[in-house]
Amino acid sequence: MHPSSSLENLVGLLRIHIRRGMNLAIRDLKSSDPYVIVRHGKQKLKTRVIKKNLNPEWNDYLTLTVSDPNLPVKISVFDKDTFSFDDKMGDAEFDIEPFTEALKMKLEDLPSGTIITRVKPTRDNCLSEESCIVWADGKVVQNMFLRLRNVECGEVELQLQWIDIPGSKGL
Repeated sequence: MHPSSSLENLVGLLRIHIRRGMNLAIRDLKSSDPYVIVRHGKQKLKTRVIKKNLNPEWNDYLTLTVSDPNLPVKISVFDKDTFSFDDKMGDAEFDIEPFTEALKMKLEDLPSGTIITRVKPTRDNCLSEESCIVWADGKVVQNMFLRLRNVECGEVELQLQWIDIPGSKGL
């Protein structure tokens, strides 16, 4: 494939700051060794493992290339095991469409902390509380707390940022 043709399909980069997990499920004797896998389309990225912690602070930055902003981002939390398959500790997904719509407004020079839009938790999303898309330090960011599904407990906190790529089709 010609390098420029892949760039033409690219909308931009989504930088996800996986901040922390809260009240994650126990999968070992008394604790877990959690890590997060992020998927978008065919991409798959992973945080580091934090040993013996149900409230891990990953503070990892994962960057996805975005060609289709309508595709949801999926996250899965796993417990790292040495001698067996890693145990599932829940999953969640979120839409980046409200975030990309806020970016399309091409806002400038707002006071830091200005809320651009709010995404309410619904039955159809995994938000555990209202998620605000905010103008912070000259850029648009979205903070969210995701309630993990298919597990007895657990949430993950993350933040979205956008990186424009010169030469891409952009938003």
